[in-house]
Amino acid sequence: MRRYGKNPDEDDIRVRPNRKGNRPRTHIRPKHEDASEGMVLTVDRGRLTCLVEDRVVMAMKARELGRKAAVVGDRVALVGDLSGRKDTLARIVRIEERSSVLRRTADDTDPYERVVVANADQLAIVTALADPEPRPRLIDRCLVAAYDAGLQPVLVLTKSDLAPADKLLEAYGALDFPYVVTSREELADGDAADRVREVLDGHVTAFVGHSGVGKTTLVNALVPADRRRITGHVNAVTGRGRHTTTSALALPLDDGEGWVIDTPGVRSFGLHHVDPSRVIHAFPDLEPGTEDCPRACSHDEPDCALDAWVAEGHADPARLYSLRRLLATRERREGD
Repeated sequence: MRRYGKNPDEDDIRVRPNRKGNRPRTHIRPKHEDASEGMVLTVDRGRLTCLVEDRVVMAMKARELGRKAAVVGDRVALVGDLSGRKDTLARIVRIEERSSVLRRTADDTDPYERVVVANADQLAIVTALADPEPRPRLIDRCLVAAYDAGLQPVLVLTKSDLAPADKLLEAYGALDFPYVVTSREELADGDAADRVREVLDGHVTAFVGHSGVGKTTLVNALVPADRRRITGHVNAVTGRGRHTTTSALALPLDDGEGWVIDTPGVRSFGLHHVDPSRVIHAFPDLEPGTEDCPRACSHDEPDCALDAWVAEGHADPARLYSLRRLLATRERREGD
């Protein structure tokens, strides 16, 4: 330790130089009014592939955005090298306001929300009729997430050559949302893709489904190979005949009037972020029966009017069971 005399003067004091220069700091952020608009196509380990006009540009998030993350489907503002040439990198300086956000949590007890897709207006719930068996509870969870995010649900049933679709369609027929039934043979000859494309035309549609239901196979049938290459490298794993997407990927339809967003296969769809009072909105076949419920009814108590509503034949008892199971797991009273 350096010691000074009783009366040190300024020559005795060592001053550490300012390594960052003498320019004062400022909290004023640049507006980047000359930034170009783009859309995030995929995100991979901090690198974002964006479409800027007709070019695919690799970018990273600017430090000034802090912890705010861009996700697939986001409309963003970019600066820097926007040529799209190899080994060039742009910066995302602004994330525009989102029209919708599809969220999920790992399970119903996990408070951490994961944004799956931004700015979609439809959610295609892809379910195989066999191999693997349908999971109505997962369908219901996806419906809750869709209605909560303000998305129009679409039910896409695959592998109808292995099992009939009648039973599943009967369970969801009263909900009055679009559905398409496909078979493996129809996917191979293009007929199924044409029917699905009619529902997707003019929309940004996120695809969700359990692994192995044929979701990515359907997306590949919808989007020609030359348009799939627009995103460059696709983070994927191939094994035993299955092509499984491991990160969300936005792809343009061949008519240029719509987008499909392929998401990784899910084993569960947690709804911790959804207010339990809004879960009933995903069951429009049951919602009219709640008019005679007691005030603040949990829809799982002795005086609930839904029991009589269902007993009178207005709705399928399996739907009431599904609602109550969702509410129970949402309130952490029961495992899924």
